[in-house]
Amino acid sequence: MKIGVLMSRVRVEEKLILRAAEARGCELMRFDDRELVFDLDKPDFPPLDVMLDRGMVHSRSEYTLRILEAWGIPTVNSYKATITCDNKFLTNMALLEHQIPVLRTMLAYTPESALQAIERMGYPVVLKPNAGSWGRLLAKINDRDAAEAVLEHKEILGSYHHSIFYVQEYVEKPGRDIRVFVVGDKVVAASYRSSPHWITNTARGGASVPCPITPEIEGLALACSNAVETDIAGVDLVETPDGYKVIEINVGAEFHGLIETTETDIAGEIVEYLMAKAKSGMAVGNRLAGAPEARAKIASEGRAL
Repeated sequence: MKIGVLMSRVRVEEKLILRAAEARGCELMRFDDRELVFDLDKPDFPPLDVMLDRGMVHSRSEYTLRILEAWGIPTVNSYKATITCDNKFLTNMALLEHQIPVLRTMLAYTPESALQAIERMGYPVVLKPNAGSWGRLLAKINDRDAAEAVLEHKEILGSYHHSIFYVQEYVEKPGRDIRVFVVGDKVVAASYRSSPHWITNTARGGASVPCPITPEIEGLALACSNAVETDIAGVDLVETPDGYKVIEINVGAEFHGLIETTETDIAGEIVEYLMAKAKSGMAVGNRLAGAPEARAKIASEGRAL
């Protein structure tokens, strides 16, 4: 069995996955996304039973997954799930379509309309980049002066991260939120992430302690995974007076802190899931080898390539 891992660098999580695969007798191939080159007209890639995406650069992961799926290699997560979860707006829409409780969110395209959205929602609000991770580029806006300043900065900066104004309600949470880790149809671990700061990400210094996996938390996390069609995901929840609400879903979630907190072998769970997926008949290498034959058949039938 051959498992590929797409990565940008070898972090703690990737080392743990490599060890878990070795312990289970899996041949694991590493692919550095900085070194990949694809000739789109010539399917040519080592035969794999499944490719696990652990890349840190959204665009590289998304394009690579799209190419590999076209070439017959199963990926975890899929291109569709990845492109959805890499985009907060797409994630939010998928959750709303499945009637999953989310924080109130408004979308605007100009500073002027964004200011209208903020004042309609009421201070304080949180302004987020539509794509991003590790709690970066978040702004809690308490009044009009702050809103005008932040919106002007985003307009002048002008990059992709600042081209859409994603406005979300601010929730007075109990100094914590919840990270739930889902592998397949199983919730494998959960933790509270606590901080005196309103941003509780562990990447920003939040402390992690075990969170009981109640039926409500389990059901909500699995519903989220189903809505965005992920195989592996970190689901972030917040406690509100109206019950749990979903903050976001992460397809490339780091989990070494969760392992330390819960003593759960998350890397082992991931590898065993990949092995089961490969054995389920969704595989792989033969389909890639047959790609040229398929192209020849299409050409012989006069269909467009």
